[in-house]
Amino acid sequence: MKVCIIRHGEAGFSASSDASRALTEFGQKQAKQAGLWLKQQDFSFDLGLVSPYLRAQQTFAQLSSQVFVAKNETEKNLVPGGNPSYIADLLTALASTQCQNVIVVSHLPLVGYLVNELCPEVSPPMFPTAAIACVDLSSNAAGKLEWFHQPE
Repeated sequence: MKVCIIRHGEAGFSASSDASRALTEFGQKQAKQAGLWLKQQDFSFDLGLVSPYLRAQQTFAQLSSQVFVAKNETEKNLVPGGNPSYIADLLTALASTQCQNVIVVSHLPLVGYLVNELCPEVSPPMFPTAAIACVDLSSNAAGKLEWFHQPE
């Protein structure tokens, strides 16, 4: 199973809480371009797992306007301080199903720690906004980092 892990687009700072921070206009553009780039790589997704935070939900909305995502679920543990081993276990369980491609939309530092959890030989990468890591994940939880794409 291919797991694409993306950090949300650029977000503003004026909000009543971290969870309610919205994407900037540039962040909306980044998310849309990320979706277009994934489409150009011939990706489509069986499932999108998305943080409940506004900026991640907005990133997913823009991204999925460009690349096909059959189903999406808000995953309450995909928050900045979320547990990467919990998410890795969730993804490993999905790898033993019919799921072929999953996109995960989340935050720093979780996105970097999740790549490291799935691919222990890889140090947690630093994700600029709207960066995407692709991990090839087998049902025995062995992950291999295939590529890392940073927006221009």
